[in-house]
Amino acid sequence: MKRSALIVAVSAVLVAAPAAAQWTGMPVWNDPKGGTGITISGDYGKPNDNYRGGNAWGGRAALGVGTVTLTAGVATYKPEGSSDATTAVGGQAAFRVIGGSLLPFAVNLQAGAGTSAKITSSNYPKRTNVTGAVGMSVLLPTPGVSIEPYFSPGIRYIKTEDAITGVSASQTKFGYALGANLTFGMLGVHLAYDYQKLDVGSTGVFGVGAHLDIRAPGGF
Repeated sequence: MKRSALIVAVSAVLVAAPAAAQWTGMPVWNDPKGGTGITISGDYGKPNDNYRGGNAWGGRAALGVGTVTLTAGVATYKPEGSSDATTAVGGQAAFRVIGGSLLPFAVNLQAGAGTSAKITSSNYPKRTNVTGAVGMSVLLPTPGVSIEPYFSPGIRYIKTEDAITGVSASQTKFGYALGANLTFGMLGVHLAYDYQKLDVGSTGVFGVGAHLDIRAPGGF
């Protein structure tokens, strides 16, 4: 009963607020095994030239309650050649459907949405991102470190608004994130490559970061 109420609450938040699953300039991060407790992350993203290059920096905070993980965060992205940066804010929700302390693999469902401001000086559009994905991972309990490689394909909706004219355009396309979470006790690192299909061509983002886990024993 409590789990059902929590899932309904998560769904209501995602419908009511434009919080971000994909922060502009970052991969769509995932952690299919999830866990109970708090995780604090610092992230760096490096988009390819099709994305407009540049660098992104961000931070996230995640709260795991049973099989549900809620994440909120912020990122700043400065495209190549731009004198200004855009700020993206948002959050995501994930629900683990398979996995736990007795299973070496996990599957989750992930959803979210997000927005970033326009950059008028370099005509970088305002972006709204909505994503829905499934994440699949295998936990490798190697000595001294827990390694969780994952694959997370899904559907992405992207709406852009021209910074000068205000003209809007949108598209819904396939995308995926391929990454790994490495944990050394309470500390860890994470990395991912994100691919996004577009109406014309595609974009790619490489991301890396560090995180601090404050979780219940066993991480589940």
